[in-house]
Amino acid sequence: MSNYQLAGDDIRYQQGRIALIIGRYNDHIVSRLLDGVTRKLAVLGVADEDIEQFTVPGAYEMPLAAQACAESGRFDAVIALGAVIRGGTPHFEFVAGECSRGLLDVGLKHHLPVIFGVLTTDSEAQAEERADPARLDKGGEAAMTAVEMINLLAGLKS
Repeated sequence: MSNYQLAGDDIRYQQGRIALIIGRYNDHIVSRLLDGVTRKLAVLGVADEDIEQFTVPGAYEMPLAAQACAESGRFDAVIALGAVIRGGTPHFEFVAGECSRGLLDVGLKHHLPVIFGVLTTDSEAQAEERADPARLDKGGEAAMTAVEMINLLAGLKS
């Protein structure tokens, strides 16, 4: 019986290219997510030349960028990084929900890991805590998830 489940320190990058889609909105939060992703990818053995970054205005635009990356055939995973912080209007629900659903649809349609590294929080303080590589490090978690899924799918193809 084969076991493709790898967790924690057992995850090691095998091969592949990763697209990072970075939302500019709430850049002070997203830059910390990006820091966590790039640090963790380096620890996992992903070379800089295997990572390509694309910047979009915000979370709502991420699914289209992810779809373009998927259709290019150049990537083995996409990591979407952004922050949607609840405000006083229903705008939060529309943006967060459509971003989430759109990214899921791209992954399923293209058989490609599309990692949801988009924070959806009630406050800026929650977003800061989750983005901080020294605290909850959700960027690092997104990197680990991408590498784990690349490895899983590679194992299933072999």
